[in-house]
Amino acid sequence: MYTLLSQQGLARRGRLDTVHGTVQTPVFMNVGTAAAIKGGVSSYDLVDLKCQVELCNTYHLHIRPGDELIYRRGGLHKFMGWERPILTDSGGFQVFSLASLRKIKEEGVTFHSHVDGRILFMGPEESMQIQSHLGSTIAMAFDECVENPAPYEYAKQSCARTVRWLKRCKAEMARLNSLPETLNPQQKLFGINQGCTFDDLRIEHMKQIAELDLDGYAIGGLAVGEPTQEMYHILDVVLPYAPKEKPRYLMGVGTPSNIIEGVARGIDMFDCVMPSRNARHGHLNTWEGIRNILNAKYAEDDRPIDESCDCPTCRRHSRAYLRHLFKANELLAMRLAVMHNLYFYNTLMERIREALDSGTFEEFRKQYSGLLDQRI
Repeated sequence: MYTLLSQQGLARRGRLDTVHGTVQTPVFMNVGTAAAIKGGVSSYDLVDLKCQVELCNTYHLHIRPGDELIYRRGGLHKFMGWERPILTDSGGFQVFSLASLRKIKEEGVTFHSHVDGRILFMGPEESMQIQSHLGSTIAMAFDECVENPAPYEYAKQSCARTVRWLKRCKAEMARLNSLPETLNPQQKLFGINQGCTFDDLRIEHMKQIAELDLDGYAIGGLAVGEPTQEMYHILDVVLPYAPKEKPRYLMGVGTPSNIIEGVARGIDMFDCVMPSRNARHGHLNTWEGIRNILNAKYAEDDRPIDESCDCPTCRRHSRAYLRHLFKANELLAMRLAVMHNLYFYNTLMERIREALDSGTFEEFRKQYSGLLDQRI
């Protein structure tokens, strides 16, 4: 499934072969939470924006329109018109962050829907069943997302529970993949490393889940407000214990600098709502830093957002026009801005891969890691 092609320091250049196509890594997965990118960008647009993998949300799709409805439509790929790989998260993060009045037991979690308040239950088996209905390429294991910081003893108990849940996820996926009615019997399972910011818990947890021989391993519970250097420290501590022959995924990260630094530490896969969310507020990524298109100085600026970018927005439209669209509250403003930022992120990954191929990644890191997160 995963082939490590080359390595420069700890940075890895690889290839992930799936039933829905090959993914070149390192890769940034574009987040289409409810089977769509926020900002009016379609699956067909994503092909032109160089997206390799789209990430969709198990919890949101289970709540609305319902995973069984999507199953009856032939699965998520057909439903949204996307033929390339899809990763679905387990719903765990949303159950713990969005849903109210949740109650955790060994079986799973009882909670109230954030949409209509109805009482729902999700455990490892239910999460796997929902993701199987969706027919995604990669399913994430159901885990407990602990608030950061958390008391050490609770974090330790939570890690143990997450291991027990992971074993149940693996068994249920094996059962589902053996059924004749399953949409994607080659669905892959990634486990999630937890342990807050406690080095010993992170290491021990990674050792335990590595023994389960999963298809990939994610680092969860970071990028939730802790200092950036603390996140990097956890990566430095835990990645030596992650299986080298399996892909490593840093969940919910992040800025261009976070991505470059994550690659430097051995991460292969990333996802984050940041590029699309920032774009919808006029904050645009460029190779010179972050540009706020709402600034008055762009009112009569006929240049593209980024003169070195060849995305559909930069090829056709000026800073002046985009600023006007935002000021006039036109929906097109969000669409054009989101298209630019996603293209930038996917091009960033392309250039990281090229630097790894040519043995120049450290030079690339020195040039861009600090620059890309700065405001112009």
